Amino acid sequence: MRKLGLLLLLWAGIFRLYGQDITVRLDSLVSSSALLQTSEVGISVFNLTQGKPVYAYQDRKLYRPASVEKVITSVTALARLGESYTFDTRLAYTGTIGQDSVLHGDLMLIGGFDPEFMEEDLDELAEAVLRAGIRSIEGKLVADVSVMDSVYWGSGWAWDDAQYSFQPYLSPLMLNRGCVSVSVKPAQRGHRPEVEVTPESDYYVIDNRAVSHIPHCGRLRIERDWMHNENAIHITGNANRACGQLLSMFSSQDFFVHTFAYKLRQKRVGLDSLAYGICPEEATYIYKVSRPLEAVLKRALKKSDNLCAEALFYHLAIGGSERKGIGAEDAQKAVERFMRHQIKKEPDDYSIVDGSGVSMYNYISPDLLVEYLKYAYAHKEVFEPFYAALPIAGVDGTLRYRMRKSNAFRNVHAKTGTVKGVSSLAGYVRSAKGDLLAFAIINQNILSGRKARLFQDKICEILAQ
Repeated sequence: MRKLGLLLLLWAGIFRLYGQDITVRLDSLVSSSALLQTSEVGISVFNLTQGKPVYAYQDRKLYRPASVEKVITSVTALARLGESYTFDTRLAYTGTIGQDSVLHGDLMLIGGFDPEFMEEDLDELAEAVLRAGIRSIEGKLVADVSVMDSVYWGSGWAWDDAQYSFQPYLSPLMLNRGCVSVSVKPAQRGHRPEVEVTPESDYYVIDNRAVSHIPHCGRLRIERDWMHNENAIHITGNANRACGQLLSMFSSQDFFVHTFAYKLRQKRVGLDSLAYGICPEEATYIYKVSRPLEAVLKRALKKSDNLCAEALFYHLAIGGSERKGIGAEDAQKAVERFMRHQIKKEPDDYSIVDGSGVSMYNYISPDLLVEYLKYAYAHKEVFEPFYAALPIAGVDGTLRYRMRKSNAFRNVHAKTGTVKGVSSLAGYVRSAKGDLLAFAIINQNILSGRKARLFQDKICEILAQ
């Protein structure tokens, strides 16, 4: 009995030393870091297995979160909407289909803000029209985008991000994430290169002025005049190798509707005009494309996809509501209610204006992030899909190339965040003795993202030991 008591005391001493060692090592890292001489950091670590805090440094200060805000969006979506929730795009018609295969009415396309709706899904809608026996539309192709308001850009988003594919124009009708894929393949020297754009559509025009294997023509450029919201794709310069690029299209919903009409005409469905309107209650539904929440969640976290995160954010207000014209403020209120009643934090102490973390108006703390991580851990129905969707250190997602040569390899499941001046990391790490820790690190006012990531990786290595 005496030996057992001594053994328990020994283990207790080891655990105390373990906790002290982490604190000492993290304090040493923070105090000696050259990075922090010109920047700030907030750190919060909590031992979920033991139910106690491990480390805190400026953890209640407010910082711009960048994409770690997707942790808040994802946990809230899983808790409020549930893993079985779907993002639906529906097809219906008004009037009647005659024996001559003419639709004496309108074909209705009802958007539900599915961020992962791709060209193959559009092909399914076109085939559904044929299966319904429609070969000509006497009325119009009417797009119903009334579920959301008409604001396609988030509050506090950088205006010059409009040129990049990672920040498409938001709409209830999203096709190919609001982008086209442009592929350029050089031909014989001096000739125009081959250009392929998908999805194929009459919504854009291709202006190919590039030449093959003529170096003095300069670097190959694939672009559109985003400043004037034009959708002409300009290819200029020297094409010396096969390459490609994603380009966002102005007005995602117009891109969707025009491309759908283009596909219908290719299938010899007679169609004269397009319009926007609201689908009447008496419409006959003929098809639905449903996207499970899991697919949207996985891309939002693994790939840090802004569009998927915004879809989760908006659906917090859309889900279960019959209201039209849902906007960002409605989604903000849904986040605030969950924060107040479930996370037990006061929303007025923070600023959350979007779902992706892109806005410069977002301000949260590492302590708040850890509270969401703790909530997820305490609720199995939230934790299991959330944990599975997080990037894994050295394995996949935005952590694929990080922490490969340390004991944090495969032990860290966490969300990254990067915008100009900000680098962040929040998630879970398993220690060498088997405890699961929740942590959040936000580096602020940094000019070198690489140095901030190395700093974060060192923290994870210490926690994993």
